[in-house]
Amino acid sequence: MDSLASCPFCHVTLPQSQLQRHANSHFEEADNEQFTEDMELAQELASASSSSTRFSEENMDERVSCLIAMQVRSSFYHVKVEFGGGLMALLRRRLELDTNNASTSAVFLSGYIDHFQSLPSEDVGWGCGWRNIQMLSSHLLSLREDARQILFGGSGFVPDIPYLQRWLEIAWERGFDALGAHQFNHSVYGSKKWIGATECAALFRSFGFRARIVDFGPKELESSFLSVPGAHVGSQVVTASARIKRKAFQVYGPMDRYLVGRNNDFSPPDFDNGVNSTSHLAGGSNQTAASKFSRNNEGHQVLVDWAWNYFSQGRSSRAHAHRCHVTITDRTPLYFQHDGHSRTIVGIEVRHQENGKLQFNLLILDPGHRTAALEKSLKENTGWKKLIKRGVHTLKKPQYQVMPLSNYFLLTPQYYLMRRFDIVSFSAMLY
Repeated sequence: MDSLASCPFCHVTLPQSQLQRHANSHFEEADNEQFTEDMELAQELASASSSSTRFSEENMDERVSCLIAMQVRSSFYHVKVEFGGGLMALLRRRLELDTNNASTSAVFLSGYIDHFQSLPSEDVGWGCGWRNIQMLSSHLLSLREDARQILFGGSGFVPDIPYLQRWLEIAWERGFDALGAHQFNHSVYGSKKWIGATECAALFRSFGFRARIVDFGPKELESSFLSVPGAHVGSQVVTASARIKRKAFQVYGPMDRYLVGRNNDFSPPDFDNGVNSTSHLAGGSNQTAASKFSRNNEGHQVLVDWAWNYFSQGRSSRAHAHRCHVTITDRTPLYFQHDGHSRTIVGIEVRHQENGKLQFNLLILDPGHRTAALEKSLKENTGWKKLIKRGVHTLKKPQYQVMPLSNYFLLTPQYYLMRRFDIVSFSAMLY
């Protein structure tokens, strides 16, 4: 007869011959329990990423819904015209009278847009970028039903600056312009931080608009172009510049860029069926101050040529200079950036001069101007040309940017590619 023994684990008394098997069973149970726990933990870890993503998306949706409910319509001076159309109707009428008085003039003009001025009590000195975003938004909301349904959560109005700042932060969180978000420390709400064309493009891209940035400037300043990553940050500039020289069709940062054309040829974009043309520019490195100024004017003519192709959709400027009329185009206005300030280009004029040359004037709305003063000058036909028309000779800055918006949205999966800013379609303009 077996002697009795006590299990060291559960203290059960059982025959000695059965003790080892019984004791081992405790380890098997522990192994099974541990295996089960390990499997549960593995499943939790495997689903953690997707759960985190779902939580992030749910949190984002909640924040967006809150923003849509809380955002406030921006107040502005509304220009009222008897025959409708606001400020742009006044400008169109004045341009029509102006072209009738000149036998060789033609104009391409964007449709309705409200002018948003910087206010001394709110944003003078830093808010021009936000005001231009408001102008572009007013144009889209007025003329495009698809934009009304998507822009700013389908609110149907232009939000005040603090809420635009919130929308930009949301664009950053969604992955648009990661470099710019980092430079702003992912925060802009409630601040007086100056923004530029890159932030404007990121905001509109986050709503699905096809927004691009085009740089214009002298070749020797290419490393400090406003849309080049690492501008003014030492070695990164050299890296970006080196890539520009190596490969023509390449992305150099969060936005699309124009690159150098061989022999200084200008190939404007085939933007929504636009037609290309070529301008030959002056070159040379050892130049006098006078020749540099002349070259700068010729270089800025490239910008004006590009604007003509954009608004006219590639029509011949020389042929249209003899037609004497104002054409309302379906092109959106252009965000127009230079160092320290931004404005909105709403159209372009071409005049055929007596010497046979063509004179171009950009038609610009400046948030630094008072809307009431613009309205008065247009109604009374006094001083409006100085406020709105800008010829090549007035472009004094060494570099400029424009931001065109396409007339259609980008949908999935292009929308998600767009937020990485790695879509390449244009060649650049350096002169």
